[in-house]
Amino acid sequence: MNDIRRTILWVILGFSLVMLWDQWQAYNGRKATFFPGPAVVQPQGAATAASAPNSLPTGVPTASSGVAGADQIAGAVPAVAAPATAPAAARELVMVETDVYKLSFDTEGGSLVKAEMLKHADMADRGRNFVLFDDSKDRVYLAQSGLIAGAGGPALPTHKSVMTLAPGERSLKEGSQSLELRFESAEVGGVQLIKTYTLTRGSYVVAVKHEVVNLGASAIAPQLYLQLVRDGNKPPGESSFYFTFTGPAVYTEAQKYQKVEFSDIEKGKVDIEKSAQNGYVAMVQHYFASAWLLADGIKRDLFMRKVDTNLYSVGMIAPLESIAPGARKTIATTLYAGPQEEKVLEALSPGLELVKDYGWLTILAKPLYWLLDKLHGFISNWGWSIVALVLLLKIAFYWLNAKAYSSMAKMKAVNPRITEMRERLKDNPQQMQQEMMRIYREEKVNPMGGCFPIMVQIPVFIALYWVLLASVEMRNAPWIGWIHDLSSPDPFYILPIVMTLTTVLQTSLNPAPPDPLQAKMMWFMPLAFSVMFFFFPAGLVLYWITNNVLSIAQQWVINTRMGVPPKFHLPKF
Repeated sequence: MNDIRRTILWVILGFSLVMLWDQWQAYNGRKATFFPGPAVVQPQGAATAASAPNSLPTGVPTASSGVAGADQIAGAVPAVAAPATAPAAARELVMVETDVYKLSFDTEGGSLVKAEMLKHADMADRGRNFVLFDDSKDRVYLAQSGLIAGAGGPALPTHKSVMTLAPGERSLKEGSQSLELRFESAEVGGVQLIKTYTLTRGSYVVAVKHEVVNLGASAIAPQLYLQLVRDGNKPPGESSFYFTFTGPAVYTEAQKYQKVEFSDIEKGKVDIEKSAQNGYVAMVQHYFASAWLLADGIKRDLFMRKVDTNLYSVGMIAPLESIAPGARKTIATTLYAGPQEEKVLEALSPGLELVKDYGWLTILAKPLYWLLDKLHGFISNWGWSIVALVLLLKIAFYWLNAKAYSSMAKMKAVNPRITEMRERLKDNPQQMQQEMMRIYREEKVNPMGGCFPIMVQIPVFIALYWVLLASVEMRNAPWIGWIHDLSSPDPFYILPIVMTLTTVLQTSLNPAPPDPLQAKMMWFMPLAFSVMFFFFPAGLVLYWITNNVLSIAQQWVINTRMGVPPKFHLPKF
């Protein structure tokens, strides 16, 4: 009876894996293999954005009422696209270059519409630089800011207002540490908005100063909005095997890090903290992130919304103090757009390092990354650092592994008796179970003794998996010979083949289950699991190979010491 139950459980597990794979294919925009469903909405790009409405919604809250609820006031932020009536000649794309960036700014709103990373190659085409922000027919990802007024108030300069760029340098010169761009709007509703971007050598942090000048005859109390807008598609070239998050996130001291799927925004299932005096808003994807930051103590409302077909935004709106006629108010903000380098993010703002998503095992993953980073400081090669880290973990868990392998060795020693007994009592299952338990008691063997020590270690190795998957340091990092990028699959599949061989060897050292069907399943599952590693990043495969080799070596030594000579149990299909 127990054998039948185990067989049923194996079948259910196998079918569940097939279903999971099928749905994951569909989720990533590919055709489902077994159960095809409706097609996924494709990116609309700039063509979709161009049709967005130009007018502001009615019912905007008054300035005197302070910052209204996020759901209400987010509607006051203008749509993403350019107004259909804006003359084409009035707009200009301004190209700026530093040692790490090649940026494009649109004079309409002074928005950042393209960010090319000069030190990071594109995963799909390594001859090109990676592009984070973009405004093309295939992708939309923008950083915008502007002003909104209260109900009944005049329209103010927004990210749709055409600005002029002050004369100045367009590239970071040798010997210079920073570069400034100053965008000035025309007077709109008696108000002028001046945006000054400051780019710094070697940094992905952009200081953005917003100056609000009251050119009217009465005091004003406008509100500043900062938002990130992007399409709802996975990053180009992202593998289906990378279970990584793409979408908006917010952070506040009260609710900490909150991320929301695009599909939840589509369904209106956004449950985030609406108002705070600290924190940030961000757009997150594998290896890279962007975020708008405000200084602590400034009241802000947080929002997420769908702005057009397959376009979504996350942002915050902050009220400014009353500005007298002829006076001006300056508010400093920070825009980050770059790789998820943990040390940089930690230093920039509390909680910003959480955009590097380790999942639910963050508490274990962070110290593992710290240790990996320290090892890299000594070794200066991320591949060998991975090997060293796994070695240290195996040393730390040596005694737990020793107990597990000792239990397996005892099971192997009694296996001939169990096999003979099963054959003898195969027509009497109840007596077979009783006899089996008697043998285990006599030999002091615990059938579960090999499982528990290994189960304890599983969370650690899952956390290490996420560290290697999430760390941008692995991107384009070489190891040896043919491995030029630890974040990409082995181009010649050498590591996956070696990993499969070590998995087979490790499985063959374990005692074969007495039941023939279980014995076959014991071989089927590791082999099926190994197939996935042909699509995994080389760094992850290297980590698994190292773990397998060290486990085999430890198991071999323990079996020899216990007088149970290592023996390979090959499958009998």
